[in-house]
Amino acid sequence: MKQKVILVCTECLSRNYSVQKNKRENVERLELNKYCKNCGKHTLHKETK
Repeated sequence: MKQKVILVCTECLSRNYSVQKNKRENVERLELNKYCKNCGKHTLHKETK
């Protein structure tokens, strides 16, 4: 039961990544350190609603 989610950069608020997560195992929102093309560095990306 995977669900498609979109990750947003916390600094520039650009929507950079779309990933899949298992809704049964991960109830809370995803927070990952990913590379942002707009910022030019690794930043924290959070799952949108």
